[in-house]
Amino acid sequence: MYSIGIDSGSSMTKGVLFDGEDIVKMMMLPTGANPRRTMQSVYESLKGDKETYTVTTGYGRELLEERDKAVKEITCHGKGAAFLCKEATAIIDIGGQDSKVILLDRDKNIQDFIMNDKCAAGTGRFVEVIMRILHQDIDDLDQYVEVSKPVKISSMCTVFAESEVISLLAEDVSGSDIASGIVESICNRTAIFAKRLPLEEGVFFSGGLASSKAICSALEKHVGLPIITHPLAQYTGAIGAAVIGFQKHQK
Repeated sequence: MYSIGIDSGSSMTKGVLFDGEDIVKMMMLPTGANPRRTMQSVYESLKGDKETYTVTTGYGRELLEERDKAVKEITCHGKGAAFLCKEATAIIDIGGQDSKVILLDRDKNIQDFIMNDKCAAGTGRFVEVIMRILHQDIDDLDQYVEVSKPVKISSMCTVFAESEVISLLAEDVSGSDIASGIVESICNRTAIFAKRLPLEEGVFFSGGLASSKAICSALEKHVGLPIITHPLAQYTGAIGAAVIGFQKHQK
């Protein structure tokens, strides 16, 4: 018996196949303009001819007809973070178009959470937009800002920040310094948001941006606590969904 967890995010759709102890297989596709079709592709690739229990989460969680259950993303992120990091006391998640902070209790249940889905600033999409203006791939962010001096970015609205970046480039400011400034701005903004909850050691960083060492380092500095992440941090929601699915099937 296996479980499948699928997290339909605004930018990427992540899926994992879980056997109760280990992640057997994982898959990630751009969500694109047809999230239903993307979820279907991920589901069919993971399921094959196996007997599975499927839990979906994220923005498109209701779209997959074959799902056994749809669960809210806060719950799944809590379960996923606890699976990936036994020491987790809180989760900071920066997604494609939103960010959230989740507080866990001693039993790894959701104690409290806050979410920002009203503004794209400080999200993965925001970083993608700025890196595109700088003619750089977001996957090269760490290397790009490795030797740089962050420029202060005063605008944290995506539209105004774009204009500010274009103006800085016109003034011959280095693109790497601008990118470094964006990293600092995002991490400062995220830390201010996160500190609305009583954080303590054991902060787990999830989402696509968690793969960036530069962002992890800057976030740690602004939060003032050690930041823990994991190579599968972008799959946190999908992993949590799969864990929940396996537990529900066992019951």
